[in-house]
Amino acid sequence: MPSDALVIAAVAGGGGAGAAIDLLTRRVPNPLTFGIAALGCGLALAGATSLTPGQAIAGLAIGFALMLPGHVVGATGAGDVKLFAAIGTLLGPSRTGMAFLYTAIAGGALAVAVALRRRRLAAAVERTAALIRSGGGNVHDIENASDNRFAYAPAIAAGALVAALGW
Repeated sequence: MPSDALVIAAVAGGGGAGAAIDLLTRRVPNPLTFGIAALGCGLALAGATSLTPGQAIAGLAIGFALMLPGHVVGATGAGDVKLFAAIGTLLGPSRTGMAFLYTAIAGGALAVAVALRRRRLAAAVERTAALIRSGGGNVHDIENASDNRFAYAPAIAAGALVAALGW
C-alpha cells in the first residue's frame, strides 16, 4: 500500500539535508539532488508511494520548469533548481505546483528576515519597489547587490514539506 508517511519522511529528510548543507556551504550538492530524484523515482517504480513513475518524472519536470526562470534571472542557484525538481519526484505534478507556491511564501518571509537581520530592510523594499516601477529594468542592479544573497534551500524545504503534508 502506498505510504504518504514515507513521502513526508523523504521530503523532510532530503529537504532538511539540502537546507542544512546550503546554510553551511551556500551550495546544494549534486549527489544529494540526484539521490533524492533517484529515491523518488525508485519509490514510484516500487509502488511504495501513490505516484506512478510517469507522475514522478512529471513532478521533476514541473519542479524544474517552475524554478528555472528564477535561476535565469539570477534569483536562485542551480542547486536550488535541482533540489526543487528532485523533490518533485516525491510530490508528483499537482503537489509540486503547490510546493512552489509555499516555497515562494517561505522565501519571501526568509528574505524579509534576512534583510531585518542585516539591517537592510529599507534598502530591500526600495529595490523591490524600483523593480516593480521599472518592470524589471533594475534586476541586474538587485542581483549584483552584495548584501542580497541568502540560502534558499530552507524555503524549498519548508514549502515542499507543507505540500507533502497536504496543507
